[in-house]
Amino acid sequence: MISAGDFKNGLTFDMDGNVLQVVEFQHVKPGKGAAFVRAKVKNVITGTVIERTFNPTEKFPTAYVERRTMQYVYADGALYYFMDMETYEQIPIDESKLGDNFKFVKEEMEVKVLSYKGNVFGIEPPNFVELEVTQTDPGFKGNTATNATKPATLETGAEIKVPLFIEEGDRIRIDTRTGEYMERA
Repeated sequence: MISAGDFKNGLTFDMDGNVLQVVEFQHVKPGKGAAFVRAKVKNVITGTVIERTFNPTEKFPTAYVERRTMQYVYADGALYYFMDMETYEQIPIDESKLGDNFKFVKEEMEVKVLSYKGNVFGIEPPNFVELEVTQTDPGFKGNTATNATKPATLETGAEIKVPLFIEEGDRIRIDTRTGEYMERA
C-alpha cells in the first residue's frame, strides 16, 4: 500500500479501479488546518490528467503496469497483431488502444505492450525510430529562412515536418514521443 504522503513522480497506484500515475505533487501545510497533498495524476489507461488533493494518510494499492516487449507482426482491418518473442504467442490489439505515436511503427519493429491485470491498454514504441521518406516536395535553394520546414510522408504513412534539404528516399530519425524530425540516419 502507498500513502499519499509518500507520492513520487512516476508512481502508479490503483484508485477505485483506475490506474493513476503521479505527474506532479506538492505537500502543503497551511497555517491553519491539516496538511494535504496536491497532485496532478494521469489516468494511465485513458490518458486524462486531473488535479486532486489527497489526505497524506490516505492509502492506495500499488498498481503494477506490465510492459512486455513484443514484435508488431501485421494488421488485419482494425486489429493489429503483436508476437511475444519468447513464447511466439500472438495477441490482437484493437486500433483504438494504440495511440497516436503508433503511426511511426512499421512491421517487425519491437514495441512495449502495456497491460494492467491482463487487460492491454496501450503500446509504447521505441523513443527513436529510423524511417524512409516516401514523398516530399523538393526544397528550393535560397528558400532558407530560419528553421524552414516542409511536409514529408514516411514509409508508415505518417506525415511530419522536415527541413528543406530532406529528399525522397532519405532515411531520417524521428522522436516518437513528440513526432519531430531529429536528424538524418
